[in-house]
Amino acid sequence: MQTELGEPRPADNHARPLAIEARGLVKRFDGTLAVDGVDIAVPEGAIYGILGPNGAGKTTTLRMLLGIIDPDEGTRRVLGHDRPHDVARLIGYLPEERGLYPSMKAYEAIAFMGALRGVPLKEGRERGRELLEGHGLGHAADRQIRQLSKGMAQTVQLLGTLVHKPKLVVLDEPFSGLDALNQGKLEQMIRRLADDGTTVIFSTHVIAHAERLCEQIAIIAGGKVPFAGRVDEARDRIPAQVRLETAHVDGPWRTALPANARHEGTFWYFDLPDTGIEPLLRALIEGEAGILSLSIERAGLHDAFVAIAGEAAARALEASPEEEGTRS
Repeated sequence: MQTELGEPRPADNHARPLAIEARGLVKRFDGTLAVDGVDIAVPEGAIYGILGPNGAGKTTTLRMLLGIIDPDEGTRRVLGHDRPHDVARLIGYLPEERGLYPSMKAYEAIAFMGALRGVPLKEGRERGRELLEGHGLGHAADRQIRQLSKGMAQTVQLLGTLVHKPKLVVLDEPFSGLDALNQGKLEQMIRRLADDGTTVIFSTHVIAHAERLCEQIAIIAGGKVPFAGRVDEARDRIPAQVRLETAHVDGPWRTALPANARHEGTFWYFDLPDTGIEPLLRALIEGEAGILSLSIERAGLHDAFVAIAGEAAARALEASPEEEGTRS
């Protein structure tokens, strides 16, 4: 169930079967190691992000999961099948390289993409109009693709990815090239898919999308996955920070502060102790520190990414271009 807008749905993957499971995936191109031992487990109904800079191996990993290319080593299991092609009609895939026939009308483009997944053309045309209407593009149903804005055309292609009602949706850099408004609409669409029980896995080099949407992520850098798991587990790699304001600058309560506490004006800053905040609070109150304010701030996903993948990968992530068509 969705929590507040902008927050990921809570993960309960311990009780859920896996939509995707991959172990030790390896892929080489012309002797160059592109993906090196990737492990991924995606629970059914989850929103799962593969986060990393362009060139890290995200697209290659997704293509191996989908059976577009075969791994040189390792195993994959998708929707309970060892051969992804056996369940292709249950999968919707939006590649990073977008492409629609410019002369096709919007609803026909959706129907055409549905036909590739076994949906009869007549039914696909009906669904195409319904999908366009349901996503605020009913007025554009009879327009040719060349007459649509970039955001509208990308929405049409995404709806074509969904027209056959897939159980698993795979999106490769879906936010690339979209303005802020259309990015927001896409985030809402992804949440609705997950709320309806569809598993969504997407790649991105934008931390904000992963942090807002995902229950779980895989961080990928240099073809390796140094972390795969819940977003909160990634953030917990960095201790939460405590900001304490006291009325007094000294007293017996000072010995209760961690050794790494630093003092700035009336504020103290330090890592949250392993024992939690309660013992510290008792010592501060008993020592009459005069607590004026106290806040605990957890690390963001960006800081977690730096801690897990390293400064070089973080710089590459921030330098990754926003344009469509960049290879990742």
